[in-house]
Amino acid sequence: MKPATAFQSHPINPVDFRHEPLFMNQGIDSWCSFIMSTHKQKSQLHPPEKRGVYITLDGTHGADFDKLLIHLQQTCEQEGIAFLSDSTSHYVKPEAELRAEMAPYLTDNRAFGYKASDVRPTQYFQPGAKAALQKSALQFDAMCGIHVLHGPGASLLEGRTPDLRFYADYSRENQQRRHAERMGSFGLGISSDKVETYKNCLFLEWPVWETYRRDWLDHHVQHSVNQSYYMDLNRSEAPVWLPAAKLASVLHQAARQPFRVKPFFAPGIWGGQYLKELCGLPEEWPNCAWSFEPIAPENTLLLRVQNVTFEVPFTLLMEAAPQEIMGTRNFELFGDYFPIRFDYLDTMQGGELSLQVHPLQEYAEAQFNEHMTQQESYYIMRNVPGAKVYLGLKEGITGGRLLEAVENAHLHEEPLELSDYVNEYRSQTGDLYLIPPGTVHCSGGDNLVLEISSTTWWFTFKIYDYLRLDADGKPRPMNPEHARHNINDAMNTPAVEDGLIARPSVVSRQGGSTEELLGQREDLLFQVSRLNLQDTWKADTQGEFVMYNLVEGDRVRLVPAANEGGAVEWGYAESYIVPACIGEYRLENLSGSPCTLIAARVNPEWNLPLLPPSRRAANGAFS
Repeated sequence: MKPATAFQSHPINPVDFRHEPLFMNQGIDSWCSFIMSTHKQKSQLHPPEKRGVYITLDGTHGADFDKLLIHLQQTCEQEGIAFLSDSTSHYVKPEAELRAEMAPYLTDNRAFGYKASDVRPTQYFQPGAKAALQKSALQFDAMCGIHVLHGPGASLLEGRTPDLRFYADYSRENQQRRHAERMGSFGLGISSDKVETYKNCLFLEWPVWETYRRDWLDHHVQHSVNQSYYMDLNRSEAPVWLPAAKLASVLHQAARQPFRVKPFFAPGIWGGQYLKELCGLPEEWPNCAWSFEPIAPENTLLLRVQNVTFEVPFTLLMEAAPQEIMGTRNFELFGDYFPIRFDYLDTMQGGELSLQVHPLQEYAEAQFNEHMTQQESYYIMRNVPGAKVYLGLKEGITGGRLLEAVENAHLHEEPLELSDYVNEYRSQTGDLYLIPPGTVHCSGGDNLVLEISSTTWWFTFKIYDYLRLDADGKPRPMNPEHARHNINDAMNTPAVEDGLIARPSVVSRQGGSTEELLGQREDLLFQVSRLNLQDTWKADTQGEFVMYNLVEGDRVRLVPAANEGGAVEWGYAESYIVPACIGEYRLENLSGSPCTLIAARVNPEWNLPLLPPSRRAANGAFS
């Protein structure tokens, strides 16, 4: 195995606001002091009946509001100021009622639902919630104290116009850590099944409440006279906050420079040991199966502004400046949805992935309200001799026959010999396998796969999983009926060997360096190329983003021609996104020997718009 390197699992993206007055704030004590100063100012400027301070502490489910509020309450007690806090969770509909109302989106399937693009956040709450909170706000105002309404939807239920507004954000990655501790999806009680909990979030909670976050920010950026603040509460002991209008400025600046997301690692039943060692992951982890870098809805970015580092979802960056990042053509095709992902599948000293297939576009839209299906490719970054990749049906085998054989294997608990039904190939470092929707496939053990795909990942229909149980002791959910409707029988041996195994062709040379086209098909929205870099390579985004991953070598530098001071460097197995607005740039090999980069961009011949359903809340809450 390659020894552990200086892999950056928490990459920092500096954003230069040195010449502006300080607007970044951090720390619980500082937050409490800010609120106390607001109370003091109001006490000096207003008559007694108007001296109360009302605060909405809105935010993401799972954020630790209590840690903030305990400190604030203690501060109020020390100062002799009345304090009251209330949680929006007290006003959510009973779980049974909410589940019944949301049943069309949650479904009775353990793994798959229907994306709730038309659900409004107000539907989570009891009809009399706002009136009850208005009454309590008026009663408490007479005490001239500090009153905080906290939790998701606080701004929807506010009892009166707040003196201060906060949105406390919390990453999907951290939410999923809380799910492992049995925190369920918002309003749906504790979790006993991690698969079902993720489904509930993916199809209901995140479409509803991440849209709400976007609307909250949009409104308060436009109404910057309001005292409205965005807060990073991913580390509850060290909150960071800034004015909502300043967040918009920071995001617009960050979108105009190359950036790298914070990788998101996860163990799995088939996971390997390579990434665990390379990336310095916790020793207690049994393995690392996945690393996402990036998969836009899941990853965050660490931004360094005025000597303060804070974490924001990648989706916020996309929502703030989609055209600067994507370019006009891609924005027209995909809106503010980043369409390509890099992720790793590590089976080095691990097991095989399940045999699987991804849905056809029409099926994903009709069955799941999902605007983009999963189009994939496997780049073999590292492997052990003899490792395998399985791709496409063997000639003469149909999807129906494969599913029948799988059913018999499960019925008789006898392992299926995959190579009797699916093409088996010995993988080699540098191979690229293209995987259009409808193509059965999987990686065998002892591969490190860089997966270059369209940006979605839950829509995998498992066909066969070697009769094994998941880490929770439950059978891994199989999806034979979904698979039955999506296996493309035409993706068989001749089709694979004629069009799915990459045959590199040199498309450009600069000195001793070459650029090869590896993968491009009309049914895949991405294009994959490979840069064999000797020393320096000059390039231009030509108005569209490009993503790089260093697959061989130690280190490279990217220097924007218009801003050489904005150069970035990265190492082996790390990725960077170059926004469309960068224009001309050069790549420099810092490795001391030839290195290799994989580049991904939108297929120049792709012209099918895959726009997400409207993500704007239709509740008029911020009108």
